[in-house]
Amino acid sequence: MSFEGELQRIKDEIIHNIPSDIIVKKVEFEGPEIAVYSENSNVELVENSEVLKDLAKIMRKRVVFRWNVDKRKDPNETEGYIRNLVGEEAEVSSIEFDHTRGEVIIESGKPGLVIGKKGVNLKEIRSNTFWQPKTIRTPPLNSKTIQLIRGMLQKERQSQKDILLRIGKRIHRPILFKDLDIRLTSLGGFREVGRSCILMQTRDSNILLDVGLNVGNNNDKFPGFDIPEFSIRDLDAVIVTHAHLDHCGMVPFLYKYGYRGPVYSTLPTRNLSTMLQLDFVQICEKEATPLPYSKRDVRNTVLHTIPLSWGKVTDIAPDIKLTLHNSGHILGSSMIHLHFGKGGYNFVYTGDFKYQKTRLLEKAAVKFPRVETLLIEATYGGPQDRIPSRQDSERELRQILIATIKRGGKILIPVLAVGRAQELIIVLEELISKGLIDKVPIFLDGLISEATAIHTAHPDYLSSDLREKILHQGKNPFLSDFFTTVSTPEEREEVLTGGPCIILATSGMLIGGPSVQYLKGMAEDKNNSLIFVSYQVNGTLGSRIQKGWREFQYIDSRGRTQLVKINLNVFTLEGFSGHSSRSQISQFLRRIQPRPKLVITNHGEESKCVSLSTMIHKKLRKATKSPKNRETISLR
Repeated sequence: MSFEGELQRIKDEIIHNIPSDIIVKKVEFEGPEIAVYSENSNVELVENSEVLKDLAKIMRKRVVFRWNVDKRKDPNETEGYIRNLVGEEAEVSSIEFDHTRGEVIIESGKPGLVIGKKGVNLKEIRSNTFWQPKTIRTPPLNSKTIQLIRGMLQKERQSQKDILLRIGKRIHRPILFKDLDIRLTSLGGFREVGRSCILMQTRDSNILLDVGLNVGNNNDKFPGFDIPEFSIRDLDAVIVTHAHLDHCGMVPFLYKYGYRGPVYSTLPTRNLSTMLQLDFVQICEKEATPLPYSKRDVRNTVLHTIPLSWGKVTDIAPDIKLTLHNSGHILGSSMIHLHFGKGGYNFVYTGDFKYQKTRLLEKAAVKFPRVETLLIEATYGGPQDRIPSRQDSERELRQILIATIKRGGKILIPVLAVGRAQELIIVLEELISKGLIDKVPIFLDGLISEATAIHTAHPDYLSSDLREKILHQGKNPFLSDFFTTVSTPEEREEVLTGGPCIILATSGMLIGGPSVQYLKGMAEDKNNSLIFVSYQVNGTLGSRIQKGWREFQYIDSRGRTQLVKINLNVFTLEGFSGHSSRSQISQFLRRIQPRPKLVITNHGEESKCVSLSTMIHKKLRKATKSPKNRETISLR
């Protein structure tokens, strides 16, 4: 059957399964969604939840209703109507119109008042304007990245519509092969940490899970795109688990070389990934290193990204459905569940995951519809990887801070801008507000403040406890006046010459950025302390210092090599990690429902991937594999 024939078949099926008084003008494939355009004036008839629910069950696809352009009220009139309807108490900060999707996006300080009791205001807006309202909460901190993305999307609405139509045509093309032949090829991140990239193939489809770069290894920095199995022309989709460069850093590279398909991730992952990718380009330009892609390629990535919520089943290829689930690693991080064929095979990729509730996030999900094969990370999968409890680590952190401040020293905590930084902000705010440590300045340097602003824009992805504090108790640790943002070399110098303080700075592995600048100025003073709270990839300066190196070289502004002696105190607090310990991995494997038949390990040093695989095979009696990079495994 041709694409046009498939579209007509679906249109006929929709018309057959909805009330006869709903007039369907046209049906379009807009990315993974089937958009049904109606001429009806009776909005509630079309918006009836049971009609949509029943249709979704029958079609097993995402169906949305829209009204034709000539039905919609003028945007200026609509904005006036909305503001008058919800009143000033709703604190509406902006109203934007997406003409291609027929949506009006209402940003307000009190979205509950915009929605109204039992959604009455939204119904009124739909009935009287024929725009589909979407509400979002006005974040307490302004994010430059989110504003940039919104401006970009607003400017390129028609381009985005064209992109969605093209993607939709590819997703909903007819299936050519009935027999499933599923293969997994490791392009990066197997028996190593960094450049995570997995190619999943059937006879009909090709998708990539994560496209990262290796931040600690210049020899094998990028995924193995040169293998015969990979063709950018045949690629159907890219799915990104979370916004760390070793998982999302090379996505724009695909657009540089011709990829024009979709990227799927959660909304926070899209926003944080864009921030990190743009920063990566800026760093490359500043350090005069070769650029793997440009800002234009990052822009292209944004335009092709389709944000998904956790738990929403989405068609991404003729024979593959995708569902994202919480992985508990960083804001918006997800496990990937792939459903192949018509119930034929199910695959789960954990990405980086944390099977423990933290101050910032809920613990990783364990319930899936079906699981035949599980691909699981092994970052801390070695037999000696016993991560201390979060409580013990917080207690040790407090002791280090008290001792260092008492002797007049400074504390440097290199952090990843996304994840560990926000976790530490919450802990430090509590320590000072409760008087558990002396009140000293806490400086934030690098992308931390911008990443934190993005966190405040997505409260629904935070832990229930933190959400309760922010939304209902009015206690937002991210807004505390204990923290000061540093953004210039002059301000940095003032911090270094000032008194005792705590410094959170990127990068978390000391591979560049302000953390290295602070280390240069603090390293030789034995009163100071350096605390590692995140995983240090082999080959990074952070990893070398952890292993006992007590000096490092750098090139100064005049191009001369300088040697710095490390006399400060060095600590590692692994309890703040966003990864699961070996025991947490074991707990996860015992509680995952249903139980997988095959478990594959990746994202860990070689010994840890192999050790974890062996343990799972012996103790849990599962078939296991620990492939190397460039290996292909036939799953079915």
